[in-house]
Amino acid sequence: MTPGPDVAPAADATPARPGRARRVVLGVLPFVLVLGAVGGAAAYTKSTVDGADRTVGTTVWQKPDREPAKDPAGDPPRGRAATELSKLLLPVPSGYRLGPDMGVDGNDSETSGRKAAAAMKESGRGLAGKQRRELEKRIDRYDIQGLVRRSYTADTDDLVVETQIVKMKDRKAVRDMYTFRTGLMDAVGVFRDGPKIKGHKHATCYRMPKSSKSDLDGMACVAYDGGVFLSLDAMGTEPFDTSAVAELLKDQLDHIASPGEYI
Repeated sequence: MTPGPDVAPAADATPARPGRARRVVLGVLPFVLVLGAVGGAAAYTKSTVDGADRTVGTTVWQKPDREPAKDPAGDPPRGRAATELSKLLLPVPSGYRLGPDMGVDGNDSETSGRKAAAAMKESGRGLAGKQRRELEKRIDRYDIQGLVRRSYTADTDDLVVETQIVKMKDRKAVRDMYTFRTGLMDAVGVFRDGPKIKGHKHATCYRMPKSSKSDLDGMACVAYDGGVFLSLDAMGTEPFDTSAVAELLKDQLDHIASPGEYI
Protein backbone atom coordinates (compact mmCIF):
# COMPACT_ATOMS: atom_id res chain seq x y z
CA MET A 1 0.00 0.00 0.00
CA THR A 2 1.22 3.45 -0.88
CA PRO A 3 1.85 5.70 2.13
CA GLY A 4 1.30 9.42 2.29
CA PRO A 5 2.95 11.83 -0.13
CA ASP A 6 6.10 12.30 1.96
CA VAL A 7 7.09 8.65 1.65
CA ALA A 8 8.36 7.13 -1.58
CA PRO A 9 6.14 4.35 -2.97
CA ALA A 10 7.38 0.81 -2.59
CA ALA A 11 9.14 -0.77 -5.54
CA ASP A 12 7.14 -3.20 -7.62
CA ALA A 13 8.91 -6.25 -8.99
CA THR A 14 6.49 -6.57 -11.89
CA PRO A 15 7.90 -5.18 -15.16
CA ALA A 16 5.71 -2.45 -16.60
CA ARG A 17 5.29 -0.55 -19.80
CA PRO A 18 5.69 2.98 -18.41
CA GLY A 19 4.60 4.76 -21.57
CA ARG A 20 1.24 3.02 -21.71
CA ALA A 21 0.68 3.18 -17.96
CA ARG A 22 1.53 6.89 -17.95
CA ARG A 23 -1.07 7.56 -20.65
CA VAL A 24 -3.72 5.75 -18.61
CA VAL A 25 -3.01 7.63 -15.39
CA LEU A 26 -2.74 10.98 -17.14
CA GLY A 27 -5.89 10.16 -19.06
CA VAL A 28 -7.80 9.73 -15.82
CA LEU A 29 -7.33 13.42 -15.11
CA PRO A 30 -9.57 14.92 -17.82
CA PHE A 31 -12.27 12.28 -17.31
CA VAL A 32 -12.32 12.72 -13.55
CA LEU A 33 -12.44 16.48 -14.00
CA VAL A 34 -15.60 15.94 -16.02
CA LEU A 35 -16.88 13.64 -13.30
CA GLY A 36 -15.92 16.25 -10.73
CA ALA A 37 -18.30 18.64 -12.45
CA VAL A 38 -21.10 16.18 -11.66
CA GLY A 39 -20.00 15.12 -8.20
CA GLY A 40 -17.34 12.55 -9.15
CA ALA A 41 -14.16 11.46 -7.37
CA ALA A 42 -10.89 13.37 -7.00
CA ALA A 43 -8.13 13.14 -9.61
CA TYR A 44 -5.39 10.54 -9.50
CA THR A 45 -1.82 11.72 -9.02
CA LYS A 46 0.61 11.50 -11.89
CA SER A 47 3.73 10.56 -9.97
CA THR A 48 2.92 6.99 -8.95
CA VAL A 49 3.29 5.32 -12.32
CA ASP A 50 5.37 8.05 -13.92
CA GLY A 51 8.17 7.94 -11.37
CA ALA A 52 7.95 4.51 -9.78
CA ASP A 53 11.11 2.41 -9.71
CA ARG A 54 10.01 -1.02 -10.83
CA THR A 55 13.33 -2.81 -10.39
CA VAL A 56 14.31 -4.55 -7.16
CA GLY A 57 17.37 -6.46 -6.10
CA THR A 58 17.38 -10.16 -5.26
CA THR A 59 17.56 -11.06 -1.58
CA VAL A 60 17.98 -14.40 0.15
CA TRP A 61 15.05 -15.34 2.38
CA GLN A 62 15.41 -17.60 5.37
CA LYS A 63 12.48 -19.30 7.06
CA PRO A 64 11.87 -17.79 10.52
CA ASP A 65 11.99 -19.93 13.65
CA ARG A 66 8.25 -19.55 14.08
CA GLU A 67 5.34 -18.44 11.95
CA PRO A 68 4.59 -14.70 12.21
CA ALA A 69 1.30 -13.56 13.69
CA LYS A 70 -1.51 -12.77 11.29
CA ASP A 71 -1.47 -9.14 10.17
CA PRO A 72 -4.61 -7.52 11.69
CA ALA A 73 -4.84 -5.21 8.67
CA GLY A 74 -5.28 -8.18 6.34
CA ASP A 75 -3.13 -9.10 3.35
CA PRO A 76 -1.38 -5.78 2.50
CA PRO A 77 -0.90 -6.47 -1.24
CA ARG A 78 -4.65 -7.09 -1.49
CA GLY A 79 -5.64 -4.06 0.59
CA ARG A 80 -6.41 -3.11 4.17
CA ALA A 81 -9.13 -4.98 6.07
CA ALA A 82 -8.64 -3.74 9.63
CA THR A 83 -12.10 -2.17 10.12
CA GLU A 84 -15.66 -3.14 9.32
CA LEU A 85 -15.84 -0.50 6.58
CA SER A 86 -12.49 -1.35 4.98
CA LYS A 87 -13.55 -5.01 4.88
CA LEU A 88 -16.27 -3.99 2.42
CA LEU A 89 -13.70 -2.96 -0.22
CA LEU A 90 -12.97 -5.64 -2.78
CA PRO A 91 -9.56 -7.25 -2.10
CA VAL A 92 -7.20 -6.72 -5.02
CA PRO A 93 -8.18 -9.55 -7.40
CA SER A 94 -5.98 -11.67 -9.63
CA GLY A 95 -4.75 -9.67 -12.63
CA TYR A 96 -4.60 -6.40 -10.69
CA ARG A 97 -2.37 -4.63 -8.17
CA LEU A 98 -2.93 -1.63 -5.93
CA GLY A 99 -3.09 1.45 -8.15
CA PRO A 100 -1.95 5.08 -8.06
CA ASP A 101 -2.48 7.41 -5.12
CA MET A 102 -5.78 9.28 -4.85
CA GLY A 103 -4.65 12.58 -3.41
CA VAL A 104 -2.80 12.78 -0.10
CA ASP A 105 -4.32 9.67 1.47
CA GLY A 106 -2.66 7.13 -0.80
CA ASN A 107 -4.21 4.29 -2.77
CA ASP A 108 -5.99 2.48 0.08
CA SER A 109 -7.45 4.78 2.71
CA GLU A 110 -10.20 5.32 5.25
CA THR A 111 -11.55 8.53 6.77
CA SER A 112 -14.45 9.22 9.11
CA GLY A 113 -16.59 11.98 10.52
CA ARG A 114 -15.94 15.54 9.35
CA LYS A 115 -12.96 14.55 7.20
CA ALA A 116 -15.09 12.05 5.27
CA ALA A 117 -17.81 14.65 4.76
CA ALA A 118 -15.21 17.19 3.61
CA ALA A 119 -13.81 14.68 1.11
CA MET A 120 -17.28 14.19 -0.36
CA LYS A 121 -17.84 17.94 -0.58
CA GLU A 122 -14.51 18.33 -2.37
CA SER A 123 -15.88 16.08 -5.10
CA GLY A 124 -18.32 18.87 -5.97
CA ARG A 125 -15.62 21.15 -7.36
CA GLY A 126 -16.72 22.35 -10.78
CA LEU A 127 -20.43 22.23 -10.07
CA ALA A 128 -22.45 25.37 -10.66
CA GLY A 129 -22.92 27.34 -7.44
CA LYS A 130 -26.52 26.26 -6.90
CA GLN A 131 -25.75 22.60 -7.57
CA ARG A 132 -22.71 22.62 -5.30
CA ARG A 133 -24.66 24.20 -2.45
CA GLU A 134 -27.34 21.56 -2.91
CA LEU A 135 -24.72 18.79 -2.82
CA GLU A 136 -23.13 20.19 0.36
CA LYS A 137 -26.52 20.53 2.07
CA ARG A 138 -27.30 16.92 1.23
CA ILE A 139 -23.93 15.73 2.54
CA ASP A 140 -24.50 17.59 5.83
CA ARG A 141 -27.94 16.04 6.07
CA TYR A 142 -26.67 12.54 5.29
CA ASP A 143 -24.46 12.43 8.39
CA ILE A 144 -21.49 10.71 6.71
CA GLN A 145 -20.04 8.11 9.09
CA GLY A 146 -17.08 6.89 7.08
CA LEU A 147 -15.45 6.67 3.67
CA VAL A 148 -13.01 4.12 2.23
CA ARG A 149 -11.19 4.28 -1.10
CA ARG A 150 -8.98 1.91 -3.05
CA SER A 151 -7.41 2.10 -6.50
CA TYR A 152 -6.50 -0.79 -8.76
CA THR A 153 -4.22 -1.04 -11.80
CA ALA A 154 -4.47 -3.93 -14.25
CA ASP A 155 -1.26 -5.94 -14.56
CA THR A 156 -1.43 -5.15 -18.28
CA ASP A 157 -1.09 -1.43 -17.42
CA ASP A 158 -4.04 -0.51 -19.64
CA LEU A 159 -6.71 0.07 -16.97
CA VAL A 160 -6.92 2.12 -13.76
CA VAL A 161 -9.93 1.86 -11.44
CA GLU A 162 -10.87 3.81 -8.32
CA THR A 163 -13.55 2.57 -5.92
CA GLN A 164 -15.10 4.57 -3.08
CA ILE A 165 -17.58 3.32 -0.47
CA VAL A 166 -19.43 5.74 1.81
CA LYS A 167 -21.38 4.75 4.92
CA MET A 168 -24.26 7.03 5.90
CA LYS A 169 -26.61 7.25 8.85
CA ASP A 170 -29.50 5.43 7.16
CA ARG A 171 -30.61 3.72 3.96
CA LYS A 172 -32.81 6.62 2.89
CA ALA A 173 -29.74 8.87 2.71
CA VAL A 174 -27.92 6.26 0.61
CA ARG A 175 -30.79 5.99 -1.87
CA ASP A 176 -31.07 9.77 -2.04
CA MET A 177 -27.37 10.13 -2.89
CA TYR A 178 -27.70 7.52 -5.63
CA THR A 179 -30.71 9.31 -7.13
CA PHE A 180 -28.97 12.69 -6.89
CA ARG A 181 -25.77 11.46 -8.57
CA THR A 182 -27.51 9.63 -11.42
CA GLY A 183 -29.71 12.69 -11.92
CA LEU A 184 -26.64 14.90 -12.31
CA MET A 185 -24.99 12.50 -14.75
CA ASP A 186 -28.17 12.25 -16.83
CA ALA A 187 -28.61 16.02 -16.82
CA VAL A 188 -25.16 16.59 -18.34
CA GLY A 189 -26.34 14.72 -21.41
CA VAL A 190 -22.92 13.82 -22.83
CA PHE A 191 -22.28 10.38 -21.35
CA ARG A 192 -22.99 7.15 -23.19
CA ASP A 193 -24.89 4.31 -21.52
CA GLY A 194 -22.66 1.83 -19.74
CA PRO A 195 -23.24 -1.90 -19.23
CA LYS A 196 -25.83 -3.31 -16.86
CA ILE A 197 -24.49 -5.07 -13.77
CA LYS A 198 -26.00 -8.54 -13.52
CA GLY A 199 -27.80 -9.16 -10.26
CA HIS A 200 -27.58 -5.54 -9.10
CA LYS A 201 -30.48 -3.33 -10.16
CA HIS A 202 -29.28 -0.41 -8.04
CA ALA A 203 -26.14 0.13 -10.12
CA THR A 204 -25.79 2.52 -13.07
CA CYS A 205 -22.76 2.98 -15.33
CA TYR A 206 -21.88 5.73 -17.82
CA ARG A 207 -19.31 5.73 -20.62
CA MET A 208 -17.07 8.70 -21.34
CA PRO A 209 -18.10 10.74 -24.41
CA LYS A 210 -16.47 9.28 -27.52
CA SER A 211 -13.54 11.26 -28.90
CA SER A 212 -11.57 10.77 -32.11
CA LYS A 213 -8.67 12.76 -30.61
CA SER A 214 -7.83 10.31 -27.82
CA ASP A 215 -6.94 6.63 -27.52
CA LEU A 216 -8.40 6.58 -24.01
CA ASP A 217 -11.88 5.67 -22.84
CA GLY A 218 -13.53 5.57 -19.44
CA MET A 219 -16.52 4.58 -17.39
CA ALA A 220 -18.13 5.89 -14.20
CA CYS A 221 -20.55 3.90 -12.07
CA VAL A 222 -22.63 4.58 -8.98
CA ALA A 223 -24.49 2.02 -6.90
CA TYR A 224 -25.85 1.34 -3.46
CA ASP A 225 -26.36 -1.70 -1.29
CA GLY A 226 -28.02 -1.51 2.10
CA GLY A 227 -26.42 1.27 4.11
CA VAL A 228 -23.52 2.11 1.79
CA PHE A 229 -23.13 4.17 -1.38
CA LEU A 230 -20.49 3.17 -3.91
CA SER A 231 -18.81 4.97 -6.80
CA LEU A 232 -16.38 3.46 -9.29
CA ASP A 233 -14.39 5.36 -11.91
CA ALA A 234 -12.28 3.63 -14.56
CA MET A 235 -9.98 4.79 -17.35
CA GLY A 236 -8.15 2.71 -19.92
CA THR A 237 -6.69 2.59 -23.40
CA GLU A 238 -8.67 1.65 -26.48
CA PRO A 239 -10.12 -0.88 -27.01
CA PHE A 240 -11.65 -0.20 -23.60
CA ASP A 241 -12.77 -3.37 -21.83
CA THR A 242 -16.16 -2.44 -20.39
CA SER A 243 -16.82 -6.06 -19.44
CA ALA A 244 -13.71 -6.12 -17.21
CA VAL A 245 -14.88 -2.99 -15.38
CA ALA A 246 -18.42 -4.34 -15.09
CA GLU A 247 -17.07 -7.60 -13.67
CA LEU A 248 -14.97 -5.71 -11.13
CA LEU A 249 -18.03 -3.72 -10.05
CA LYS A 250 -20.14 -6.88 -9.82
CA ASP A 251 -17.46 -8.55 -7.69
CA GLN A 252 -17.33 -5.46 -5.47
CA LEU A 253 -21.10 -5.42 -4.97
CA ASP A 254 -21.17 -9.18 -4.34
CA HIS A 255 -18.39 -8.67 -1.79
CA ILE A 256 -20.40 -5.98 0.01
CA ALA A 257 -23.35 -8.36 0.22
CA SER A 258 -21.18 -11.22 1.55
CA PRO A 259 -17.76 -9.88 2.68
CA GLY A 260 -16.57 -13.21 4.08
CA GLU A 261 -17.31 -15.24 0.97
CA TYR A 262 -15.25 -13.46 -1.70
CA ILE A 263 -11.83 -15.00 -2.39
